[in-house]
Amino acid sequence: MAGAEAQLDNAGTSLWLTDWQTDAYPGWTPRRVLALVGGVPAGRLDFLVHPDGQALSVWMLEVEPAFQRRNLASVMMDALYAAHPTAWIDLGIRTADGARGWDRYAEPAPERNIHNRPPEEWARYFDAPVVMAQRARNAYQNRLSGLDGHRAAEYRYGERLEVLGAQWAPAYREARAQGPDPAAAELHGGLRLVLPDELRRAMNDERRDVGERANRLLDHIGHGSLPHAAGWHTTRRAAFEDMAHEQVFDPAPAEDVTHVAFQVRLAPGQEIPRHEPRTTWVSYTASPGIEVELTGMSWRSPQTPWATHTAEFDQPIDAAIAPKYWGEASAQYTARFDEIGELRPGQRPRRAGAGDPLTGREADIAAMAAKLQEASRQRVAASLPAPAREVFESLRAPQQSPSPQSPRIR
Repeated sequence: MAGAEAQLDNAGTSLWLTDWQTDAYPGWTPRRVLALVGGVPAGRLDFLVHPDGQALSVWMLEVEPAFQRRNLASVMMDALYAAHPTAWIDLGIRTADGARGWDRYAEPAPERNIHNRPPEEWARYFDAPVVMAQRARNAYQNRLSGLDGHRAAEYRYGERLEVLGAQWAPAYREARAQGPDPAAAELHGGLRLVLPDELRRAMNDERRDVGERANRLLDHIGHGSLPHAAGWHTTRRAAFEDMAHEQVFDPAPAEDVTHVAFQVRLAPGQEIPRHEPRTTWVSYTASPGIEVELTGMSWRSPQTPWATHTAEFDQPIDAAIAPKYWGEASAQYTARFDEIGELRPGQRPRRAGAGDPLTGREADIAAMAAKLQEASRQRVAASLPAPAREVFESLRAPQQSPSPQSPRIR
């Protein structure tokens, strides 16, 4: 990668290798190389990783116009090869600009480019007819632009591409999306917020108890307002990465944004809501208001991600993922929460579970409390001193009448 980097000017270029979310190829893990120049998004390379990590499919390579002709695309490609040093790579089709960039690029490991190898080596990972169509499209683009396109490195089949594609099509094995089990796993989802100044300062004040701060933030958000549009991940890190992506690509990001990550599990006895499984997360596509137990919260500023505040709840808090549409909210949700996700009057953030030993004993508890209060009154009465004996009037010493302002001693 040093060769490509050496052609960049000293503009503060940084690369971020991270996850991203897409509905394409559910069984593959989407990854991204994001290039930032002076803190500004300058380009990205989106690709997918096979579940066993031994195959990559490039999805999109893009450099912003203001940052083109700085060799940034080559730097991102080098980072891709370096991050996955043993995987097969499908580079897909190229546009006219992409073909010219590829013609100039010095591929670091051409032996891992599937266009340069026979299909028996990679056909289980990639659909052979699709790959052959890519090769035909790229060859046409090279001829149209008068480019070589590294033709010498490409594998020569000796027969028509469509014949080879049909021959090796049965070898392809589609990767199935497993994803976490919402009924068993604790999941993490994120939300970006602009908080009132006073609350934002309080949330970042480490002198305050972290649990009290978490409850104050939850009261502000609303117990029934957990994000329905979020991807619910297996790790807190992934939830924060989602919010970081939103922050980077926000066309007009607000100042002093707070990123909040929720750690939840489905409420006991609840049917598994409709969801879309992905490799490391699930999405609730049409949430009717999903009851969850909130087991923890974390928050931080995107400007200081190293200063993360985390609260874990020993006793989970009852909360809910907001409904996508209020008109389609479930009866269970609307019974507890109003349209903005706040608890209705009389509803509490923690409810007694079916196994609570106090459930159903309200009358016994009240009678016991009354008995204890009466015993306490009797003990207090028994401990009071006896009243002073009356002194005969003839033995009293002459006393001045107290002034009207002085209290009368009895």
